[in-house]
Amino acid sequence: MSRFEIITVAWDSPQAALLRVIREQVFIQEQGVPIALEWESHEDEMQAVHLLALDSFGNPIGTVRLLPSGQISRMAVMADWRKQGVGSALLTKIVAIAQVRACSRIFLHSQVYAIPFYHKFGFTACSDVFEDAGIPHQEMFLNAVAITSC
Repeated sequence: MSRFEIITVAWDSPQAALLRVIREQVFIQEQGVPIALEWESHEDEMQAVHLLALDSFGNPIGTVRLLPSGQISRMAVMADWRKQGVGSALLTKIVAIAQVRACSRIFLHSQVYAIPFYHKFGFTACSDVFEDAGIPHQEMFLNAVAITSC
């Protein structure tokens, strides 16, 4: 397994450019999300907690954010780093941050293909399938808080 580190990055810091590199590659280039949808709310970005995974050379390899509502979003891992524990490490750390912040609910909108990944971490699908940016999604809640939310 390759080595990487995860750091917290402020949206207005120079390192935030690395978050954008990952999101542009994964969401805009690979998945065809329109640019306007990916960068829809500057306010959301400023209020979010952003995590950035870096390889041992300092290259950006993954990212995720936590909104004040408890929503985990914009989870993305560069193609060469998938299935190497980066997504698992990012999700584990962002859930821990949400729990420390005492979020009343922890949830996400999973692309349908990724639902089994989130199930492994205790998330439960709690909605019908819906489209976001032309991609099928389902809302999922962390089991610890899903009982009253689903």
